[in-house]
Formats: sequence, structure tokens, C-alpha cells
Amino acid sequence: MQVLTSRHDPASDISRSNRAGNLERIADLDEQHRLARAGGGERYVERHRKRGRLLARERIELLLDRDAPFLELGTVAAWGTEYTVGASVVTGIGVVSGTECVIVAHDPTVRGGASNPYTWQKVLRAMTIARENRLPTISLVESGGGDLERQVELFVPAGRLFHELSALSAAGVPTIALVFGNSTAGGAYVPGMCDYAVMVQQQAKVFLGGPPLVKMATGEDADDESLGGADMHARTSGLADYLARDEHECLSIGRGIVEHLNWRKRGPGATESPDDPRYDAEELLEIASVDLKVPFDPREVLARTVDGSRFEEYKPLYGTALVTGWASIHGFPVGVLANARGVLLNEEAKKGAEFIMLCNQTDTPLVFLQNTTGFMVGTQYEQNGMIKDGSKMINAVTNSRVPHLTINMAASYGAGNYGMSGRSYDPRLLFTWPGSKTAIMGPEQLAGVMSIVARQAAASAGRPFDEEADAVRTRTLTEKVEAESLALYMSGQGYDDGIIDPRDTRAVLGMGLSMCHNDEISGTRGFAVFRM
Repeated sequence: MQVLTSRHDPASDISRSNRAGNLERIADLDEQHRLARAGGGERYVERHRKRGRLLARERIELLLDRDAPFLELGTVAAWGTEYTVGASVVTGIGVVSGTECVIVAHDPTVRGGASNPYTWQKVLRAMTIARENRLPTISLVESGGGDLERQVELFVPAGRLFHELSALSAAGVPTIALVFGNSTAGGAYVPGMCDYAVMVQQQAKVFLGGPPLVKMATGEDADDESLGGADMHARTSGLADYLARDEHECLSIGRGIVEHLNWRKRGPGATESPDDPRYDAEELLEIASVDLKVPFDPREVLARTVDGSRFEEYKPLYGTALVTGWASIHGFPVGVLANARGVLLNEEAKKGAEFIMLCNQTDTPLVFLQNTTGFMVGTQYEQNGMIKDGSKMINAVTNSRVPHLTINMAASYGAGNYGMSGRSYDPRLLFTWPGSKTAIMGPEQLAGVMSIVARQAAASAGRPFDEEADAVRTRTLTEKVEAESLALYMSGQGYDDGIIDPRDTRAVLGMGLSMCHNDEISGTRGFAVFRM
């Protein structure tokens, strides 16, 4: 397999400019991560600590194996909304007793852990990842339930969690609830639906209706402990399988449960040599363009991401705006599709479709490195069958059954987003770099199209065109689309699984591939590879 040779010049003006711009964006991202970690703020964190309780991320850290990484999901969910960054819940993938698990931990410092619409986006996305990749799930529960003032936005989607927990259990994927505090109303069904339930004595309170609701509904005066205390559930109702003396013992019991699951991966695992790339990942900050109009060679990214910088390129002389080929990451074989120039022409679409089918024939997971402005437009390309060829690539992506992992490095516009396995095409994980953008098209192009349409409408109606008003509309629309296409906005809306530092790309892909191998790796069968 060929070893990639880097042509990157770290001393160039563009490299220095890219580095400065990327570091600035990473600093902005770090600030949002700090806000997410701060939860409800100093006051509520201190109150929680005075109750002798651990914070959500402290519980996760103690649950995980020593020095095990934690791939957090949706860290900046709810960014730019009225809700706290992070959406009052921490979700992610980590190793517990040697087993990769999906972990969902409520943050009780944010409105008592009450759920908002973005909370449910994160939780249900975590459940989807658990189901698609056959990962045991551990719920660290301390939540007052849904934000009742927003019940119309919560009630229907929240019920899906019960469905997912039941479906996971029926599929033989273990589900575990560790209950540290309140688990009220719908939240009470989390330990009820899980295979295993551990509750902390004198802290866990699990009931369908708390004392105030019971009083309103039945007239009965009831106290927390007799109604839903951990001791009652361990001795009387039988809801609790284990009664823990404190939080540390609860986490220890949880680790013990995972240890005795006798969990085995079904995938073949890493089969290649996982040696480090020959080039420094630090240079990715100099390679990734701050100006998305300036293309960069994805081979430079691969040289700093794949094992030994080895890459066997497929059809290197055909459809050169799309780089395709085989490599391995942390020992896991992959097929790679990476945009070398933004636009996808007829040749790139056909090449991409064919390569996707080849990888399905050999059960090889696919990594998509997005930097695309979409499929080419214009008379020549329409007459050459751009719609047919673009449809072939989208068809291949849709019907591919090997795992997809997607990284949006820069631009992800139009149907190019679809052909390169965007969110609506169910990649197992999708992460973005801080400078990336996702939209129907670039802000200037979109605003320009709307201006042309307005000008044509005025001409058809025989009325004068207001140039001044058009300039204002164009500027306003450009600014709006620009703001809504930014990585922070898209991630805040839950359209990806998180924003990552480009230097962490290899580690994130390695963890994602290891996750995928919990289940069988099997491609689509039933069609032959054909020339298009």
C-alpha cells in the first residue's frame, strides 16, 4: 500500500493564517465546552455538592475504566437557544469494565435535571447509537422529569425512550439504570424499563407521582421514602435490584454488572497494524482552510489520520475532485471518500457510487471526509446526466449497509451533503470541525439566487425593481444563512454528534470504528459492481 507524501509547507502565509484562524475557533469552542461543564452555574453546583452528591461528569469519570477515553456527544446541544448549553444531560460512549457502553447522565444542577426539547434530542440520539452499534446502555439518573411548562414539546418524543429501552433489551443489548436522586413521573420508567436497577439509599426517589401529585389525585398524604424511596423499592416493590449505601458504591455495583455481562463483540475487530501516521496531527490546523472558498488536499488530512500514512487510492486519474481509496485507522480497515475540490461532477458521482459498492462487497466500513459545494449545475452537466449520476451516488449511500463515519471538514452544501453521507443518511457518527458550514448552498449564492428571482418577478409584473431594498434584503439574508450554517449553530440544533478539534480526528474515528465492531460488519448484497 502506498505511503502518502506530504507537500504541506508550514511556513507559508496560508498555513500561518489557517493556524491562527483555527486556534481562534477552537478557543470559542472550548469556551462553550466550559459552559456545558459548568451546568447550572456556580450557585447550583455548590448546592448540589453541599448535599454530598457528585456532579454528572464526576459520576461518569468514576464509572469508566481508569484512563479510558470518553467520546462525548452533543456537547454544545441547545447552543444559541434559551436553554443551558449542553441541554441538562451528558451523553457519550466510554469503556466500562472493558466494554464500550453508551452513557446517559442527567445534570441535576440545571433546573434539577429537568428535560427540555434538546435534552430529548440528545438522549434519543444516544439510544439510536446504542441500537445501531449494539452497545450496552447505562443511565445515571437524577432528574425531576420534564419541564412541565414545555410539556407540549416533550410528552410525545419522551415516550420514545421507553420504546428504545425495551427494544434494546429485547435485542439482547443490556440496559442498566443507576439512580442517584429523583426519577419522577416518566423518568420512573427508566429503572422500570432497564434490565438492571441500582438505587442509592436515602437519595434515590422513584415514583410515578410525588407527594404533591398524590395529594391532588387521591387525597393521600405520603412521604418521599414510603412512596418511592430506594429502601422501599429494594425491600417492598422489588424495583431496585441492588441497594447502594452511597454514590461510589452505586457506581461500583454498576461496573460489576457490566463485568458480568460476558459481553463479546461480533465484528472482526482491528486486523491491520495500528502504527501512528508519519506526519504530525498538529499540522491539521495549518491545512484546514479558514476560508472555505480555498480548497485543500484531503490526502494531507489522511497522511495525518490513517495508520502509517498508508493509502491505496482507487481511480486516482478519474473524477479527481473526489479522492477514494483504502486505509486503516487504529487497525480497523476502512474505505475513504474525501472531497478534494468542492464540486462533484459526473465522473465523481459515478466513481463514488462504484467505490461504495466495492466496499460493501468486502464488508469494509466507510469514512466520509466532507468538503463539498454539491453536484455541478449548468447546461453541459445537466445534458451529461448530472441528475442521474448524482442519484446513483445517493442511491449507493442510501443502500450501503456497512458502517459510515462522517467528518465535515469544511463545507457541506446541497445534495453533496447527501452523497457524502450527511446526517439524514444515517452515518453511525457525524462530527464536524469548528470552521465547517452546512446549508443548502453558500450564503452569498443563496442570497444571490433570491435576488435574481425577485428581479425576474418584478420584470414579469412590469413593475420597477427597488435596487436599494434588494441590497438590504440580500445583506440580511446572507448574514442569516451565514449564522445558521455555522458549526456551533448546527451542533446546537442537534444536526451532528459534536464539534471536534481537527487534531483529534484520528482518535475520534478510531473510537467510532471500535464502537461499530460491537456488531457484525456486513455490506449490502444482491447487486453486482457495475460501470456507470
